[in-house]
Amino acid sequence: MFKSVQENLWAFDAEWVPDPAAGRLLYGLPPETPDAEVVARMWTEGGATEEDPTPYLKTVLCRVVSIAAVQRRVRGRKTELKLLWLPRDASDPEQRSERAMIGTFLEAVGKHRPQLVGFNSVSADLKILVQRGVVNGIEAAAFCRRPDKPWEGPDYFSRSNEANIDLMDILSSWGKGAVSLHEAATLSGIPGKVAVEGEQVAALWLAGRTREIVQYNCFDALTTYLLWLRMAHFAGFFSAGEYDEEQRLVHALIEEEGIKDGGEYLEAYADAWQRLREATGQPVL
Repeated sequence: MFKSVQENLWAFDAEWVPDPAAGRLLYGLPPETPDAEVVARMWTEGGATEEDPTPYLKTVLCRVVSIAAVQRRVRGRKTELKLLWLPRDASDPEQRSERAMIGTFLEAVGKHRPQLVGFNSVSADLKILVQRGVVNGIEAAAFCRRPDKPWEGPDYFSRSNEANIDLMDILSSWGKGAVSLHEAATLSGIPGKVAVEGEQVAALWLAGRTREIVQYNCFDALTTYLLWLRMAHFAGFFSAGEYDEEQRLVHALIEEEGIKDGGEYLEAYADAWQRLREATGQPVL
């Protein structure tokens, strides 16, 4: 279990798809080969079968298409939450640039030095941001800065430092004992997958439906944050009353973002959350 809850915390999630540019380079495909054909070839080379036509590929072969986070800041006695996402405008090609998204996120992490929380973030989400940051030639000196001693600041490259808390690593055992975010969240009365499954992201991206990917990404960031809250309560960082209040803050955040232009999609998440709370015997917020 994690040992600390810091005053500046970001529960984050990233979405990625097979990178057609990587496929063309690695397999010597002509530049004019359609993205869909390249991606299909990458899955074939990655061991696709009838049962698993879209196998998990090495993250370095994939491109990041969205990053989302729930930011928790404690200022005095007040706790503030924000929902953050990239690209902010899914219709803007410059904002959809992988280089721009990773550069913006890592620059912000390096500047604000939050405690990161993810699900499989050690092996996947944070790892792909580093790998693809290198591939894209990004400079992220502040993010990469490592303290000489653990107590001198966050170290995003150390497993012994609480700068990056991986909830999956805490909850799971090896092999078939691995726990998915959907399983852990749903059984806790928290929405897991709402409307979109992870394996559908590549098809959405190939169809140019980036906005839907960003929305799905925000759902996963909210789910990761709510699961972290539950685990923090389990670990004694929040009393029962404090845990209820923290959940109400999330509910208020969803309502606040939901009434903004383009935020209507959050209604599906709020509805799913309330249904699951009822199903698991928890009071409706």
